[in-house]
Amino acid sequence: MLWLRLFGRRLEGSWWGVKTAAIGIVLVASLLGSSWGCHIPAIYNFGDSNSDTGSVSATFGRVPSPNGRTFFGKPSGRYSDGRLIIDFIAEKLGFPFLGAYLDSIGPNFRHGTNFAASGSTIQPADAKLFGAGFNPLSLDIQLSQFEQFKERTKDLYNQAESSWVKSSLPKPEEFSKSIYTLDSGQNDLTFGLLTTTEEQVRVSIPSIINQFALAIEKLYQYGARTFWIHNTGPIGCLPLFSVKNPPKPVNADQNGCIKSYNLLAQEFNKQLKDKVFQLRSQLQHSLLIYVDIYTAKYTLISEAKKQGFVGPLAYCCGHLGGAVCWKTSIVNGTEVFADSCNDTSKYISWDGAHYTEAANKWVANRILDGSLSDPPISLTKACHKTDSPN
Repeated sequence: MLWLRLFGRRLEGSWWGVKTAAIGIVLVASLLGSSWGCHIPAIYNFGDSNSDTGSVSATFGRVPSPNGRTFFGKPSGRYSDGRLIIDFIAEKLGFPFLGAYLDSIGPNFRHGTNFAASGSTIQPADAKLFGAGFNPLSLDIQLSQFEQFKERTKDLYNQAESSWVKSSLPKPEEFSKSIYTLDSGQNDLTFGLLTTTEEQVRVSIPSIINQFALAIEKLYQYGARTFWIHNTGPIGCLPLFSVKNPPKPVNADQNGCIKSYNLLAQEFNKQLKDKVFQLRSQLQHSLLIYVDIYTAKYTLISEAKKQGFVGPLAYCCGHLGGAVCWKTSIVNGTEVFADSCNDTSKYISWDGAHYTEAANKWVANRILDGSLSDPPISLTKACHKTDSPN
């Protein structure tokens, strides 16, 4: 891997160099999956509401109906009508859905667990973030939870006399063989856009990316070796922003998204990709896969009607600026419960901020084969042989 990085840099800038480096990456990807016999025993996920399967619901009160109505038939801890991308990742690997680490009711951690919390940020939560409605369970707290989870798992597994106890816990030696998925950053940009200027958000990005890098380094110190890292999506296309406060024509793209907001997301993603490349040379015997969620989501939004959706910015549940999804509000003097649309499969956005199951499934189908990843490794081959300690 080191040879490939050096070789790619040396030939950088020429067509032949780019071509050769690309071929080399594909060969390495092939070796990772075939020669080493890829086996991923568990998933450990970190992030925000894009991948929260019940942390906030268990901690601050159950997520109410109509969330979960499409797939689960009831609230499932997810801010969506059904499955999230992390659920499709679990399904692809043949695992049950990841339970939230903070959910004390019937947990089974054999194939991993989920530390993601809706409303959380990469940057540590302070009074300003909390006051703006964001979650105190920021990425650094999620890492602390994982550290405790790993240490307690080792103790319990080694002391357990019951096979039932062992069957509900990951094997201690499998932590270094598991995949660590991260999807965070959208709320950091959202917080900045709600409380500061666009320029201030741009200036804050390097600090946020550095904190994200520190999280990856800490996971590496805990024994993580394989990372599946999502960049952030086109925040300027969230109806929460683009429909509630429509952009001026000069700042609107062909889909009605806010161009300047999307440029901030693209800058965040550029710096994240650069940082991931840097970390590859620092974290030996690791595999860091950068997944371009932005391209998948923006493609879906741009091709909304072609893909069978009603429109790029339509949302299913609630009324932005009026009745909030799943809540009862007073609109023009009348009490209104904001229920969802009849056919959720026709909408990309669930409630203006989160995606529907149909949209999540579409995006998952575009990323799991590795075609939008760097290096281009599919999920099922995203493992790295390591002789490092657990």
